[in-house]
Amino acid sequence: MKIHGFQKLTMLDFPGKTACTVFTGGCNMRCPFCHNSDLVLDPGAYPVIPEEEVLELLERRRGILDGVCVTGGEPMLQKDLPLFAEKVKKLGFLVKIDTNGTFPSELRYMLNEGLCDYVAMDIKNKPEKYGQTVGRADFDLSGVTESVGVLRGSSVPHEFRTTVTKTFHEYGDLETIADLLGPGQNYYLQAYRASEKVMDGSVTGYLPSELRDMTARLSASHPDMTISLRGV
Repeated sequence: MKIHGFQKLTMLDFPGKTACTVFTGGCNMRCPFCHNSDLVLDPGAYPVIPEEEVLELLERRRGILDGVCVTGGEPMLQKDLPLFAEKVKKLGFLVKIDTNGTFPSELRYMLNEGLCDYVAMDIKNKPEKYGQTVGRADFDLSGVTESVGVLRGSSVPHEFRTTVTKTFHEYGDLETIADLLGPGQNYYLQAYRASEKVMDGSVTGYLPSELRDMTARLSASHPDMTISLRGV
């Protein structure tokens, strides 16, 4: 598997766990608010970090780290992802996958084979605004819809999350997303923060107070879901 970034310790990326994070390159979306635009647009500009380097670190940190978070880009583009996850699992570590949900067959395989212990799936927007939000006017939503169903039917812990921007999201959009996800799901609203690495610097975000209000309203209208705010 091609690894283009390696964070040796994170207390945030894997909920409730101490982990390291590996970053894969490339993505089939072009979200204007993406914070890893270099990895998406030009992964070849980053050196490839050998898998052995990550696995050797894990060997040394048995009893210290709980798991590995695999993010991107879009990790499911990596054909060797299941093999890498298997190696990590054999060392006794948990695996978390971050995904945009466009590869339902690959997701189902990893869940069925016990190759991931936690999945975080991005829900970019309500269906009518998906193409605009992911930078693909002709975007086919069927894979995302199928992946939501795969996770809803799985016993593997998972979450859905939306990075909320003022440019692409209104409160009503979040209501629609929550309705589609349905009862019993964990749904996170994530604060957008501008940075030099964002794909489109014109994207703007909401104030923390506005995001807190959205979260409270959404929680009140969907009491059968766990809705939380992250990043403020």
